[in-house]
Amino acid sequence: MAIQLEFLQSIPYFSGLGPAELHSIEKLIFEKTAERGEIVLLEGEPADGLYFVASGVVKVFKTSAEGKEQILHIVRPGESFNDVPVFDGGSNPASAQAMGPVTLYGIRKSNVETVLRDYPQVALNVIRVLADKVRHLVSLVEDLSFKHVIGRVAKILLEQAGDGKSPGPRLTQQEMAGMAGTAREVVGRSLKALEEQGAVRLDRHRIVITDKEALKEIIEAPS
Repeated sequence: MAIQLEFLQSIPYFSGLGPAELHSIEKLIFEKTAERGEIVLLEGEPADGLYFVASGVVKVFKTSAEGKEQILHIVRPGESFNDVPVFDGGSNPASAQAMGPVTLYGIRKSNVETVLRDYPQVALNVIRVLADKVRHLVSLVEDLSFKHVIGRVAKILLEQAGDGKSPGPRLTQQEMAGMAGTAREVVGRSLKALEEQGAVRLDRHRIVITDKEALKEIIEAPS
């Protein structure tokens, strides 16, 4: 398995490390692939390691006893998931599923501890990564608690639109509902309302953003 050092350097966990350090860490990394819809991790099972998305997109989600899904995060290339149980020794706090063909790089829990001990810079990077994840979850709680559904849907569209270099993941209305904490039918009505306001255009199975500023105003509108 050949891993480009440039890719490892792009992972926040390994920011600031030199080529020699990255070569050493590379030897501890294993590769895993999954197809669309395949469960990569299952909530409640023992954690086997820390994962980074090399290509593709992974969704991290919780499932209620009734089968309702709440998506916590859409993980893109370079980003990590299943960080918490690697550090606290608990089970997987959420499930992870491939949203298309994905390639993952993983590090076993015991090897993560070795890296942290041998490279103090990684420990500092971990603090920043986990702090960023806490901010994301606080923002998610804020959105679910205080924003109207149409504002949540507008935010999802903007955040998942991609950076102009690579397109974001193609989300179904059911997946958008899982992110917005609502039902698929409510997402459908919200999309139609956004279209009526000129913010998006519904083109068969595609959602085209036609006015980003209008979406931003809807997101910032008081609840």
